[in-house]
Amino acid sequence: MTQRALTLALAGDENAFRELTDPYRHELQLHCYRIVGSTQDAEDLVQETLLAAWRGLDQFMEQASIRTWLYRIATNRSLDALRANKRRPQRLEPLNDPPTPSRMAEPIWLEPYPDSLIEGIADEAPGPEARYEQREAVALAFVGGLQHLPPQQRAVLVLRDVLGFHAAEVAEILDTSEAAVGSLLRRARSGLERRLPAAGRDRAPLPNSRREREVVGQFANAIEDGDVDTVVALLTDDASLTMPPYPYQYQGGAAIGNFLRVRGARHETPLRLVATRANGQPAFGCYFPCPHTDMARAYGLMVLTLAGGNIAEITFFADSSVFPQFGLPRSVPKQRG
Repeated sequence: MTQRALTLALAGDENAFRELTDPYRHELQLHCYRIVGSTQDAEDLVQETLLAAWRGLDQFMEQASIRTWLYRIATNRSLDALRANKRRPQRLEPLNDPPTPSRMAEPIWLEPYPDSLIEGIADEAPGPEARYEQREAVALAFVGGLQHLPPQQRAVLVLRDVLGFHAAEVAEILDTSEAAVGSLLRRARSGLERRLPAAGRDRAPLPNSRREREVVGQFANAIEDGDVDTVVALLTDDASLTMPPYPYQYQGGAAIGNFLRVRGARHETPLRLVATRANGQPAFGCYFPCPHTDMARAYGLMVLTLAGGNIAEITFFADSSVFPQFGLPRSVPKQRG
Protein backbone atom coordinates (compact mmCIF):
# COMPACT_ATOMS: atom_id res chain seq x y z
CA MET A 1 0.00 0.00 0.00
CA THR A 2 1.42 3.39 -0.90
CA GLN A 3 0.98 6.29 1.47
CA ARG A 4 0.23 8.48 -1.53
CA ALA A 5 -2.68 6.28 -2.63
CA LEU A 6 -4.09 6.24 0.91
CA THR A 7 -3.77 9.99 1.23
CA LEU A 8 -5.51 10.54 -2.11
CA ALA A 9 -8.26 8.03 -1.23
CA LEU A 10 -8.89 9.75 2.09
CA ALA A 11 -9.27 12.98 0.12
CA GLY A 12 -12.02 11.37 -1.99
CA ASP A 13 -10.05 10.02 -4.97
CA GLU A 14 -11.95 6.91 -6.13
CA ASN A 15 -9.13 5.82 -8.49
CA ALA A 16 -6.70 5.80 -5.57
CA PHE A 17 -9.17 3.74 -3.52
CA ARG A 18 -9.40 1.20 -6.33
CA GLU A 19 -5.60 1.06 -6.44
CA LEU A 20 -5.67 0.12 -2.76
CA THR A 21 -8.45 -2.46 -2.95
CA ASP A 22 -8.44 -4.01 -6.44
CA PRO A 23 -5.57 -6.44 -5.65
CA TYR A 24 -7.80 -8.11 -3.04
CA ARG A 25 -11.12 -8.21 -4.89
CA HIS A 26 -10.90 -11.81 -6.18
CA GLU A 27 -9.58 -13.31 -2.96
CA LEU A 28 -12.27 -11.48 -0.96
CA GLN A 29 -14.95 -12.90 -3.25
CA LEU A 30 -13.59 -16.42 -2.80
CA HIS A 31 -13.50 -15.83 0.97
CA CYS A 32 -17.16 -14.77 1.03
CA TYR A 33 -18.07 -17.75 -1.16
CA ARG A 34 -16.47 -20.20 1.26
CA ILE A 35 -18.56 -18.80 4.10
CA VAL A 36 -21.94 -18.37 2.36
CA GLY A 37 -21.69 -21.09 -0.33
CA SER A 38 -23.15 -18.90 -3.10
CA THR A 39 -21.25 -17.38 -6.01
CA GLN A 40 -23.78 -14.61 -6.61
CA ASP A 41 -24.07 -13.77 -2.90
CA ALA A 42 -20.27 -13.64 -2.66
CA GLU A 43 -20.11 -11.16 -5.54
CA ASP A 44 -22.77 -8.99 -3.89
CA LEU A 45 -20.98 -9.18 -0.53
CA VAL A 46 -17.70 -7.99 -2.05
CA GLN A 47 -19.52 -5.00 -3.53
CA GLU A 48 -21.00 -4.27 -0.10
CA THR A 49 -17.56 -4.69 1.50
CA LEU A 50 -15.89 -2.22 -0.86
CA LEU A 51 -18.70 0.29 -0.45
CA ALA A 52 -18.44 0.03 3.34
CA ALA A 53 -14.65 0.39 3.12
CA TRP A 54 -14.97 3.48 0.92
CA ARG A 55 -17.45 5.10 3.29
CA GLY A 56 -15.43 4.19 6.36
CA LEU A 57 -11.91 4.76 5.05
CA ASP A 58 -11.24 7.46 7.63
CA GLN A 59 -11.59 4.74 10.30
CA PHE A 60 -8.79 2.64 8.81
CA MET A 61 -5.92 2.26 11.26
CA GLU A 62 -2.57 2.19 9.48
CA GLN A 63 -1.07 -0.25 11.97
CA ALA A 64 -3.34 -2.89 10.42
CA SER A 65 -2.91 -3.88 6.78
CA ILE A 66 -5.52 -2.84 4.26
CA ARG A 67 -5.98 -6.56 3.47
CA THR A 68 -6.77 -7.47 7.09
CA TRP A 69 -9.15 -4.52 7.34
CA LEU A 70 -11.01 -5.60 4.19
CA TYR A 71 -11.21 -9.17 5.45
CA ARG A 72 -12.74 -7.90 8.67
CA ILE A 73 -15.49 -6.10 6.76
CA ALA A 74 -16.07 -8.98 4.31
CA THR A 75 -16.20 -11.62 7.05
CA ASN A 76 -18.70 -9.73 9.14
CA ARG A 77 -20.86 -8.89 6.10
CA SER A 78 -20.90 -12.60 5.25
CA LEU A 79 -21.90 -13.57 8.78
CA ASP A 80 -24.64 -10.94 8.76
CA ALA A 81 -25.92 -12.38 5.46
CA LEU A 82 -26.10 -15.87 6.95
CA ARG A 83 -28.00 -14.60 9.97
CA ALA A 84 -30.46 -12.67 7.81
CA ASN A 85 -30.88 -15.63 5.43
CA LYS A 86 -32.96 -13.44 3.11
CA ARG A 87 -30.97 -14.24 -0.03
CA ARG A 88 -32.05 -17.87 -0.22
CA PRO A 89 -35.34 -19.30 -1.44
CA GLN A 90 -37.67 -20.28 1.39
CA ARG A 91 -38.87 -23.35 -0.50
CA LEU A 92 -37.42 -25.58 -3.19
CA GLU A 93 -39.24 -26.52 -6.34
CA PRO A 94 -39.95 -30.24 -5.92
CA LEU A 95 -38.15 -32.66 -8.21
CA ASN A 96 -40.39 -34.61 -10.53
CA ASP A 97 -40.59 -38.12 -9.03
CA PRO A 98 -36.89 -38.77 -8.27
CA PRO A 99 -35.84 -42.42 -7.94
CA THR A 100 -35.64 -43.67 -4.36
CA PRO A 101 -32.33 -42.35 -2.95
CA SER A 102 -29.77 -44.40 -1.02
CA ARG A 103 -30.12 -41.94 1.82
CA MET A 104 -31.47 -38.52 2.67
CA ALA A 105 -28.60 -36.18 3.47
CA GLU A 106 -28.79 -32.97 5.45
CA PRO A 107 -29.70 -30.29 2.85
CA ILE A 108 -27.21 -27.46 2.35
CA TRP A 109 -27.19 -24.34 0.23
CA LEU A 110 -24.26 -24.58 -2.19
CA GLU A 111 -23.42 -23.26 -5.66
CA PRO A 112 -20.45 -24.04 -7.93
CA TYR A 113 -17.63 -21.50 -8.23
CA PRO A 114 -16.02 -20.69 -11.62
CA ASP A 115 -12.31 -21.49 -11.94
CA SER A 116 -11.86 -18.23 -13.86
CA LEU A 117 -12.39 -16.38 -10.54
CA ILE A 118 -9.76 -18.50 -8.76
CA GLU A 119 -6.92 -17.92 -11.22
CA GLY A 120 -4.24 -15.53 -10.03
CA ILE A 121 -4.90 -15.86 -6.28
CA ALA A 122 -3.94 -19.48 -5.56
CA ASP A 123 -0.34 -18.70 -4.60
CA GLU A 124 -0.90 -15.28 -3.08
CA ALA A 125 -3.69 -15.47 -0.51
CA PRO A 126 -2.64 -18.15 2.04
CA GLY A 127 -0.62 -17.06 5.06
CA PRO A 128 2.10 -19.08 6.82
CA GLU A 129 -0.32 -20.84 9.22
CA ALA A 130 -2.60 -22.24 6.50
CA ARG A 131 -3.30 -25.97 6.86
CA TYR A 132 -5.07 -26.60 3.56
CA GLU A 133 -3.67 -26.36 0.05
CA GLN A 134 -5.52 -23.88 -2.12
CA ARG A 135 -6.68 -26.63 -4.47
CA GLU A 136 -8.22 -28.57 -1.57
CA ALA A 137 -9.75 -25.45 -0.03
CA VAL A 138 -11.82 -24.59 -3.13
CA ALA A 139 -13.07 -28.14 -3.80
CA LEU A 140 -16.81 -28.76 -3.53
CA ALA A 141 -16.31 -31.29 -0.73
CA PHE A 142 -14.48 -28.72 1.37
CA VAL A 143 -16.86 -25.82 0.72
CA GLY A 144 -19.85 -28.13 1.15
CA GLY A 145 -18.43 -29.36 4.45
CA LEU A 146 -18.10 -25.78 5.65
CA GLN A 147 -21.81 -25.17 5.04
CA HIS A 148 -22.65 -27.72 7.75
CA LEU A 149 -20.75 -25.71 10.38
CA PRO A 150 -22.25 -22.86 12.42
CA PRO A 151 -21.39 -19.48 10.84
CA GLN A 152 -18.72 -18.36 13.33
CA GLN A 153 -16.97 -21.72 13.15
CA ARG A 154 -16.88 -21.43 9.35
CA ALA A 155 -15.34 -17.99 9.55
CA VAL A 156 -12.69 -18.97 12.10
CA LEU A 157 -11.66 -22.10 10.20
CA VAL A 158 -11.37 -20.26 6.89
CA LEU A 159 -9.43 -17.36 8.39
CA ARG A 160 -7.03 -19.60 10.34
CA ASP A 161 -6.64 -22.80 8.35
CA VAL A 162 -7.20 -21.58 4.78
CA LEU A 163 -5.89 -18.02 4.82
CA GLY A 164 -3.38 -18.44 7.62
CA PHE A 165 -4.29 -15.43 9.75
CA HIS A 166 -2.86 -15.50 13.29
CA ALA A 167 -5.24 -16.11 16.19
CA ALA A 168 -4.85 -12.51 17.36
CA GLU A 169 -5.79 -11.22 13.90
CA VAL A 170 -8.86 -13.47 13.76
CA ALA A 171 -9.91 -12.31 17.23
CA GLU A 172 -9.68 -8.72 16.02
CA ILE A 173 -11.60 -9.47 12.81
CA LEU A 174 -14.44 -11.11 14.75
CA ASP A 175 -14.24 -8.77 17.75
CA THR A 176 -13.73 -11.62 20.20
CA SER A 177 -10.96 -13.13 22.34
CA GLU A 178 -8.11 -15.40 21.26
CA ALA A 179 -9.45 -18.04 23.67
CA ALA A 180 -12.81 -17.96 21.90
CA VAL A 181 -11.06 -18.25 18.52
CA GLY A 182 -9.19 -21.34 19.75
CA SER A 183 -12.37 -22.98 21.01
CA LEU A 184 -14.28 -22.25 17.80
CA LEU A 185 -11.39 -23.57 15.70
CA ARG A 186 -11.19 -26.89 17.58
CA ARG A 187 -14.92 -27.49 17.11
CA ALA A 188 -14.79 -26.42 13.46
CA ARG A 189 -11.88 -28.75 12.65
CA SER A 190 -13.65 -31.67 14.30
CA GLY A 191 -16.91 -30.96 12.48
CA LEU A 192 -15.26 -30.52 9.10
CA GLU A 193 -13.11 -33.65 9.36
CA ARG A 194 -16.27 -35.73 9.79
CA ARG A 195 -17.58 -34.33 6.48
CA LEU A 196 -14.49 -34.61 4.29
CA PRO A 197 -13.74 -37.71 2.17
CA ALA A 198 -11.71 -40.48 3.73
CA ALA A 199 -7.97 -39.83 3.67
CA GLY A 200 -7.39 -43.10 1.82
CA ARG A 201 -9.04 -41.88 -1.39
CA ASP A 202 -6.64 -41.60 -4.33
CA ARG A 203 -5.69 -38.07 -5.26
CA ALA A 204 -7.36 -36.57 -8.29
CA PRO A 205 -5.28 -36.22 -11.46
CA LEU A 206 -3.75 -32.81 -12.02
CA PRO A 207 -6.11 -30.30 -13.67
CA ASN A 208 -6.08 -30.55 -17.47
CA SER A 209 -3.67 -33.49 -17.35
CA ARG A 210 -3.91 -36.27 -19.91
CA ARG A 211 -5.36 -38.62 -17.30
CA GLU A 212 -8.06 -36.14 -16.32
CA ARG A 213 -8.93 -35.43 -19.96
CA GLU A 214 -9.31 -39.15 -20.70
CA VAL A 215 -11.69 -39.84 -17.80
CA VAL A 216 -13.71 -36.68 -18.32
CA GLY A 217 -13.90 -37.24 -22.08
CA GLN A 218 -15.16 -40.80 -21.65
CA PHE A 219 -17.78 -39.60 -19.17
CA ALA A 220 -19.00 -36.80 -21.45
CA ASN A 221 -19.30 -39.10 -24.46
CA ALA A 222 -21.20 -41.68 -22.41
CA ILE A 223 -23.67 -39.11 -21.05
CA GLU A 224 -24.33 -37.66 -24.50
CA ASP A 225 -24.77 -41.17 -25.95
CA GLY A 226 -27.07 -42.24 -23.12
CA ASP A 227 -24.58 -45.02 -22.29
CA VAL A 228 -25.22 -45.54 -18.58
CA ASP A 229 -23.11 -48.72 -18.36
CA THR A 230 -19.97 -46.83 -19.38
CA VAL A 231 -20.72 -44.08 -16.83
CA VAL A 232 -21.07 -46.71 -14.09
CA ALA A 233 -17.81 -48.38 -15.17
CA LEU A 234 -16.00 -45.07 -14.61
CA LEU A 235 -17.19 -44.76 -11.00
CA THR A 236 -15.34 -45.71 -7.82
CA ASP A 237 -17.00 -48.42 -5.70
CA ASP A 238 -18.23 -45.84 -3.18
CA ALA A 239 -19.11 -43.10 -5.69
CA SER A 240 -22.02 -40.80 -4.89
CA LEU A 241 -24.37 -38.51 -6.78
CA THR A 242 -25.76 -35.44 -4.99
CA MET A 243 -27.92 -32.49 -6.02
CA PRO A 244 -27.51 -29.56 -3.60
CA PRO A 245 -29.63 -28.15 -2.06
CA TYR A 246 -31.85 -31.23 -2.45
CA PRO A 247 -31.21 -33.88 0.24
CA TYR A 248 -31.20 -36.90 -2.11
CA GLN A 249 -27.99 -38.92 -2.24
CA TYR A 250 -27.33 -41.92 -4.50
CA GLN A 251 -24.47 -44.15 -3.37
CA GLY A 252 -22.65 -46.73 -5.49
CA GLY A 253 -22.78 -47.71 -9.13
CA ALA A 254 -26.12 -49.51 -8.96
CA ALA A 255 -27.98 -46.60 -7.37
CA ILE A 256 -26.36 -44.00 -9.65
CA GLY A 257 -26.98 -46.13 -12.73
CA ASN A 258 -30.64 -46.54 -11.79
CA PHE A 259 -30.96 -42.77 -11.26
CA LEU A 260 -29.47 -42.04 -14.69
CA ARG A 261 -31.64 -44.63 -16.41
CA VAL A 262 -34.87 -43.40 -14.79
CA ARG A 263 -34.08 -39.75 -15.58
CA GLY A 264 -32.96 -40.68 -19.10
CA ALA A 265 -36.17 -42.58 -19.80
CA ARG A 266 -38.21 -39.64 -18.56
CA HIS A 267 -36.37 -37.12 -20.74
CA GLU A 268 -36.17 -39.49 -23.74
CA THR A 269 -33.24 -37.56 -25.29
CA PRO A 270 -29.72 -37.53 -23.72
CA LEU A 271 -28.28 -34.28 -22.41
CA ARG A 272 -25.80 -32.16 -24.34
CA LEU A 273 -22.67 -31.18 -22.39
CA VAL A 274 -20.33 -28.20 -22.68
CA ALA A 275 -17.06 -28.46 -20.75
CA THR A 276 -16.08 -25.91 -18.13
CA ARG A 277 -14.40 -25.95 -14.69
CA ALA A 278 -15.76 -25.28 -11.22
CA ASN A 279 -14.06 -25.35 -7.80
CA GLY A 280 -10.83 -26.55 -9.41
CA GLN A 281 -12.67 -29.58 -10.82
CA PRO A 282 -13.90 -30.65 -14.28
CA ALA A 283 -17.49 -29.57 -14.87
CA PHE A 284 -20.13 -29.38 -17.59
CA GLY A 285 -22.94 -27.08 -18.52
CA CYS A 286 -25.85 -29.44 -19.18
CA TYR A 287 -28.41 -28.69 -21.88
CA PHE A 288 -31.81 -30.30 -22.32
CA PRO A 289 -32.81 -30.84 -25.99
CA CYS A 290 -35.95 -28.92 -26.93
CA PRO A 291 -38.62 -30.94 -28.78
CA HIS A 292 -39.27 -29.96 -32.40
CA THR A 293 -36.19 -27.71 -32.57
CA ASP A 294 -32.48 -28.14 -33.33
CA MET A 295 -31.44 -26.50 -30.06
CA ALA A 296 -30.87 -27.57 -26.46
CA ARG A 297 -31.57 -25.16 -23.59
CA ALA A 298 -29.56 -24.56 -20.40
CA TYR A 299 -30.60 -27.02 -17.73
CA GLY A 300 -28.02 -27.33 -14.93
CA LEU A 301 -24.34 -27.66 -14.09
CA MET A 302 -22.54 -30.91 -13.28
CA VAL A 303 -19.23 -31.09 -11.38
CA LEU A 304 -17.05 -34.21 -11.19
CA THR A 305 -14.82 -35.19 -8.28
CA LEU A 306 -12.09 -37.54 -9.46
CA ALA A 307 -10.08 -40.08 -7.48
CA GLY A 308 -7.18 -41.59 -9.38
CA GLY A 309 -8.56 -42.58 -12.78
CA ASN A 310 -12.19 -42.82 -11.66
CA ILE A 311 -15.11 -40.59 -10.69
CA ALA A 312 -15.79 -40.45 -6.96
CA GLU A 313 -18.67 -37.98 -6.97
CA ILE A 314 -21.09 -36.37 -9.39
CA THR A 315 -22.61 -33.15 -8.09
CA PHE A 316 -25.50 -31.78 -10.10
CA PHE A 317 -26.86 -28.26 -9.67
CA ALA A 318 -30.31 -28.01 -11.21
CA ASP A 319 -29.97 -24.28 -11.79
CA SER A 320 -28.90 -22.58 -15.00
CA SER A 321 -28.77 -19.09 -13.46
CA VAL A 322 -25.02 -19.58 -12.81
CA PHE A 323 -24.26 -20.11 -16.52
CA PRO A 324 -23.29 -16.46 -17.24
CA GLN A 325 -20.64 -16.62 -14.49
CA PHE A 326 -19.09 -19.59 -16.32
CA GLY A 327 -19.31 -17.97 -19.75
CA LEU A 328 -21.76 -20.66 -20.84
CA PRO A 329 -24.42 -19.90 -23.48
CA ARG A 330 -28.14 -20.18 -22.82
CA SER A 331 -28.58 -22.67 -25.66
CA VAL A 332 -26.47 -24.91 -27.90
CA PRO A 333 -27.13 -27.05 -31.00
CA LYS A 334 -28.91 -30.29 -30.10
CA GLN A 335 -26.40 -32.44 -32.02
CA ARG A 336 -22.66 -32.59 -31.40
CA GLY A 337 -20.63 -30.75 -34.02
